[in-house]
Amino acid sequence: MKSFLMITGATGGLGSAFVLEAARLGYDLLLTDRAPEGATYAGRLAEKFNINVVYEPCDLADENAREKLLTGLKASGYKFWGLINVAGLDNEGGFLERNRAQILKIMQINILATMDVTHSILPLRDPDQRFRLINVCSMAGFYPMPFKATYAASKRFLLDFSRALREEIKSFGSVTALCPSGMPTTVECMRSMFAQGFWGLVTSMNPEDVARIAFRAALRGRFLVIPGWINQWIHAISSLVPQAIATKYVAKRWSAARSKQEDPLVIIGNKTALC
Repeated sequence: MKSFLMITGATGGLGSAFVLEAARLGYDLLLTDRAPEGATYAGRLAEKFNINVVYEPCDLADENAREKLLTGLKASGYKFWGLINVAGLDNEGGFLERNRAQILKIMQINILATMDVTHSILPLRDPDQRFRLINVCSMAGFYPMPFKATYAASKRFLLDFSRALREEIKSFGSVTALCPSGMPTTVECMRSMFAQGFWGLVTSMNPEDVARIAFRAALRGRFLVIPGWINQWIHAISSLVPQAIATKYVAKRWSAARSKQEDPLVIIGNKTALC
């Protein structure tokens, strides 16, 4: 059996961008996401790019469903040369504005599911190929972020985990931590970007560009990938600022953005839309 590249969150914005990038390069794929109609998507990809594409629907937040998926992959004898952990969740807003279920689900998907999938797939690696692992972290993981506290902390966890794991598996593979800024993948993401004004727009990038940059960097074995020179510049400058000051600045920025989002009129391009 040929070895596969596994991609989680495969039908979402960044996930589907990674899928298309890998498919164009001719890699066989094993995809998973919550959407049951993903099998049709997989069939179209296989036909268009002449590759093997397997789709396994799974809600990675569900521990039992996740265990069934991972046990099934092992039992079926799959081998993998790579894994891209895209599946993730964010709920903007103050910590006390989120209910218990929302907070726990962010932790379940961003941390527990990523750890579980990674721990299960690494032993199934193809011994004849160097293993490539991409963890989708975020620029939010570089500093504490009021009003996105749980999300930012979960991405910081993934960033530190990725750096440590990279050292552990260096004899047979590499780990790449992808830290993008905003991407216009959903209506909520776009509202958030526009609410942040100039900086929200200039730091955002299309998922297709992010996937292409990250995929090629991972194949070369790079660790940290921050797509976009503006984002790289912001990271370099912010690393010189004390965390206490950076946290207060982020809180002020997000407070202003939240006020704009509460306005019933949101300007998108030259159009005004009611939300």
